[in-house]
Amino acid sequence: MLALRDASGRAGPAGDPACRPTALLEPPCGAWFGAFVPHDKADLAEKVHAYEKRVGRRLDIVYTYHDMSAVTGTRLEGQLLTEQEQRVGEDRMLLLSWESKWWGGTKRQQPTWKQIADGELDDSVIDVQARRIKEYGERTGKKVFLSFDLEMDTRTPENGSPAEYVRAYRHIHDRFRALGVDNVVWTWIITGYLDHADLFRRMYPGDEYVDWIGYNQYNYYLCHKAKWLTFAQTQQSSHDWIRRHISGDKPLMLSEFGTASDPDRPDRQAGWYAQVPRVLKDLEGVKAALQWNYRDPGPHCDLSVAGDQAWDALRGAAGDPYLNQPHR
Repeated sequence: MLALRDASGRAGPAGDPACRPTALLEPPCGAWFGAFVPHDKADLAEKVHAYEKRVGRRLDIVYTYHDMSAVTGTRLEGQLLTEQEQRVGEDRMLLLSWESKWWGGTKRQQPTWKQIADGELDDSVIDVQARRIKEYGERTGKKVFLSFDLEMDTRTPENGSPAEYVRAYRHIHDRFRALGVDNVVWTWIITGYLDHADLFRRMYPGDEYVDWIGYNQYNYYLCHKAKWLTFAQTQQSSHDWIRRHISGDKPLMLSEFGTASDPDRPDRQAGWYAQVPRVLKDLEGVKAALQWNYRDPGPHCDLSVAGDQAWDALRGAAGDPYLNQPHR
């Protein structure tokens, strides 16, 4: 049985007070390692443990998704911080991605940014979730990363205009503040595709509303008819653009990163993951990297780790001292 290494940083920087995370969960001496692990809401802990066994370490951050349906009954999609999330969060951080959707709901039930900004969901959704997160913080002393409508640059005009998104984001932020919620690290996540650069500018809520900036870039390869890109090629341009045009000092997160495999070269995915620590160290301000271990819709779009060789490479990358920082 594989003994999981506790990635709490006992080796290396743990003895250095300067390496302890900041109030906004930023690790000064390196970066967090996390993942999106496919799961049903009721088996999150089991699936996280299985992933950690394969990667040889405990995750720093676990990424989960929720909609904005009313918090009723046993439906877990609309309940931020489910029992399973709270179990996983006992010794890991959580990134909660909150989407202005009602999965499985009618067209009339789908929230719009204007409705959110106008306060129409305050009583039924926003305030309920704010109080749940506040209670979690008061009981455990823990903060959570919270993202509202990740990749919002792909959601306009269906969800509303860029200005309406900014109003909705700010309304949620201000509503949480009014209710005394002080254990949220506000995380703004874009695709990173630079043909959306104008949208990024128009949809940025402002420095006072954002703590971390995330972006999601992949080596899709045959998926979407893309060519093969190295890890550096997937990340560098988006990173540099964000630093020049959005923020020169906010901590950055590779909120989703991953690669397709090459059916003609089984070793190629392993080589891609082996590059991760070296490239991360050169991406100024990137303080978290979350591997996406799932698939995208479409042919050739399985982005999960394919085979023992690739898992060995990812395990080696995740074991790099740079990605093993103290949690406190």
